[in-house]
Amino acid sequence: MLFWKKETQLDRIKNKLEKAMRKDTDFLVFGASSHKYRVDEKLTANELADWQAKNQVILPEPYAQFLTKVGNGGAGPYYGIYSIEKATSYTDRNAFAAKCVLHPRMTKEEWNHLTEPLINDEDISDPEYDAARNMVMGGMLCIGTQGCEYDMYLVLEGEHRGKIVYTSDFYPDHPFFFVYEDNFLDWYERWLDEIILDYDIAWFGSKMPGDENALIQVYQNASNEEIKSKALDGMFKFKKISQPTIDFLKNVADQGQKSRITAIQLICKTSVDAGRGYLLELLHSDRNEDLLHALQILNWYGKSVDLSEFIKVIVQSLDRVHDPETLRHVGYVLEPSGAITLQNFAPFLCHADSNIQTAAIYATRSCNDKSDSWEIIEQMLMGGDKEVVKNSILFWDIIPHEKLLPYYKAAWPEYKNNINFREKFIGCLKQLNLPDDYFDKE
Repeated sequence: MLFWKKETQLDRIKNKLEKAMRKDTDFLVFGASSHKYRVDEKLTANELADWQAKNQVILPEPYAQFLTKVGNGGAGPYYGIYSIEKATSYTDRNAFAAKCVLHPRMTKEEWNHLTEPLINDEDISDPEYDAARNMVMGGMLCIGTQGCEYDMYLVLEGEHRGKIVYTSDFYPDHPFFFVYEDNFLDWYERWLDEIILDYDIAWFGSKMPGDENALIQVYQNASNEEIKSKALDGMFKFKKISQPTIDFLKNVADQGQKSRITAIQLICKTSVDAGRGYLLELLHSDRNEDLLHALQILNWYGKSVDLSEFIKVIVQSLDRVHDPETLRHVGYVLEPSGAITLQNFAPFLCHADSNIQTAAIYATRSCNDKSDSWEIIEQMLMGGDKEVVKNSILFWDIIPHEKLLPYYKAAWPEYKNNINFREKFIGCLKQLNLPDDYFDKE
C-alpha cells in the first residue's frame, strides 16, 4: 500500500523558493540581488535550544521551524532574513526581557505619548533614551532590514506573539506597521506567492493580501470606510487589472464614494484611456484637490500616453493654481510636451510666495525663450530673495542679457568662490563679450 505524504507549509515554501528563483532569474525583485533566493545552512535543534536558553526567550514556533527546517536566514522579503546570530546582534539585549507594548490598532495619540521622550525631549540622557527606546522596541527581535532606516521585527511575546512589525524612525503620528499575516511562515509564503504571480512588491506586506476577487469581496462586505480603503489600496500591488475589476472600480468611482479617487487612480494605472473621462472631470472640477489628484495621476501613469487633450485643459486652468504642490505637478505633466513658456508661467515666476517661484523656476528650466522674456526674469529678480536667485542660477544658469546684469552683479560676491557657480557667471559674460572681471568692477 502506498502512503502519500501530505505537503506541509514548509514543503510548499521550499518548492516556492525554487519557483521564485526561476521566475526572477535576473534578480529584479527588490533585494533579490543580495540574497539570490538562497537560504543559509539550517539551525540544529541543539543550536536553537542553546540560543533560547542563553537569551531566555522561546521563539514563536513558525519562525523556529523556518530556522531549523528551511534555513538560518538568507532569502526573504526586502534584503532577506537575518541569521539568528545577526538578528541577536541587531537587537538590544534588554529588549528581549521587556514587554511588547505595540499593537496593530495603536492610535496616533497612543504612539505619540509612547515616543514623546524620543522625539521631543532634547535634554534626555543616553541611559534615559535607551530605556525609552527599549520600551518601544521591547519584546521584539530584529529579523531583517528593508533598507535605510526601515527594519523588520518579530514579536516575541504577548497577544501578538509571532507577528511581523515594520519599523522606521520615531516619527509623530506614524505608529509601526503590523503586517496582515498572523505568523512568520504565512508572511514569508505570501512573499513567494507574490513574486511567482508577478505582483509589484516594492513595499511587500504593507498592502492587504488577496487577489482581485478576494479584495473586491472584502470591499463589498466591509463594515466601514477604513476597510474599504485598505481593500482598494491592496490592488496597487497588481501590475495590471482585469476588465471585470476595472468595471467594478468604475462603479465605485461613479457612486462618488470616499474611495472615488483611489478607484480612478487604479483604473488609470492599468489604462489612462479607460480613466480619461474621470481625469477630465477632475481637471474641470472647482475643487483644487481634484485638480491636484488629476495631475498626480497623469504624472504617475501618463508618460507613455497621448496627453494632448489633458494638456490643453491644464494650460487653460493655470489661473486656478495657487499652491506649490499643484504647480510642481503641473510642471511634471506639461514639461515633456513643451507647453510651458515663461509667458504662461509669468504669474508664478513673479509670485509673492518664494516657494511658488521656486516651483516655477524648476518647471521652466527647459524653456528656450528666456532671453526673449528678460522682462519677466527682471521682475522676478527685483524682489531680491536669495533663494529665488540661487534657484534661478542653479536650474537656468545665468541668462545672458544686459538688462539682467545688475542683478547678477549683486549676487556675484556670494557665488564667486564656488567654482561651479563662478563658471556660470563667466560663461554669461563671454556670451555678452564682456571681460571676466566685469562683476568685480565698481
